[in-house]
Amino acid sequence: MKKVAVLGLGKVGTLAAELLHSSGFDVTGFDVHPPAGPLPFLVRSLDLSDMGQVASEFATQDVVLSCLPFNLNAALAQVAHDTGIHYFDLTEDVPTTKSIIDLSKTAKGLMAPQCGLAPGFVGIVGADLIASLDECRSCKMRVGALPQNPTGLMGYAFNWSPEGVVNEYLNDCEVIEDGELKWVSAMEWLEDIYIDGVRLEAFTTSGGLGTMCETYLGRVANIDYKTMRYPGHAAQMNFFFHELLMRERRKEAGEILINAKPPVQDDVVYVHVAAEGSKDGRLQRREFVRGYRPIEIAGQQRTAIAWTTAASVVAIIEMVRDGKLPGQGFLKQEEIPLADFLQTRTGSLYGN
Repeated sequence: MKKVAVLGLGKVGTLAAELLHSSGFDVTGFDVHPPAGPLPFLVRSLDLSDMGQVASEFATQDVVLSCLPFNLNAALAQVAHDTGIHYFDLTEDVPTTKSIIDLSKTAKGLMAPQCGLAPGFVGIVGADLIASLDECRSCKMRVGALPQNPTGLMGYAFNWSPEGVVNEYLNDCEVIEDGELKWVSAMEWLEDIYIDGVRLEAFTTSGGLGTMCETYLGRVANIDYKTMRYPGHAAQMNFFFHELLMRERRKEAGEILINAKPPVQDDVVYVHVAAEGSKDGRLQRREFVRGYRPIEIAGQQRTAIAWTTAASVVAIIEMVRDGKLPGQGFLKQEEIPLADFLQTRTGSLYGN
């Protein structure tokens, strides 16, 4: 497990490729428009509409990591499966993940979607808190990727893929409520959360739980995932998508939003995970609450959303290489031990 192809060299993909390179992998990055400036790994162009060319490139690799929009991943996972190599991505899209689960049943390599921040790292943390209790009655996972200095009524900046944000704001959300598996609408179940004195609102969004509902059904009575934003954001988004009917024009909605609120450099990623249950006969609440900000990696300042997402998937790839995770089938994020994750070269960024 040496050669890794990284597809999509945006901020996250480029950083993931750099981190993989520094962790000893032989990396080739693929993008139609490569980043300017020198990079420590090979960069090539790849026409994703030509699956024959994609298959030829994959045949020379051991691993493929897709950092592309979710709608491209199902086809790429199919080619990786047919080629017999390991597949990783960052998708939050539920139908894409289900198609990859089906592929994993006959895969020669490991099929590991959802390896980013949420789904991804937040599920690793949630599973760790659940395991720390004898019996767990609830696990609530919350993540917010936000500008440090918000402006306007929306209080947001699109540092993440607009396609992904639109997708998670509109698709139904899987939860466990009172022991029952349910599907609920996105941008509902609003609640207030305070982190370091900062008031945030949280609401349901799609895909953040990954496969946790399937894993913990019958074991944990209540599990849900919500996105955190500054107060008032959900009302603005509900007006945009539902009163203006932009839910029927998803592509245009993404274009409008990123034009109005382009990415910023000074961002923050909040992670708030809480599990409640009993330990040694006593009711307890265990929490993991962090605020991650931009840090310098390889001589460059990296946004919080870029490094937290890239570090998560690279740490998991390191663990597979080192034999700490399975090398075949489907990988659930909740199967990844948090302690081992944080001990990897790249995962240690979360601990620091």
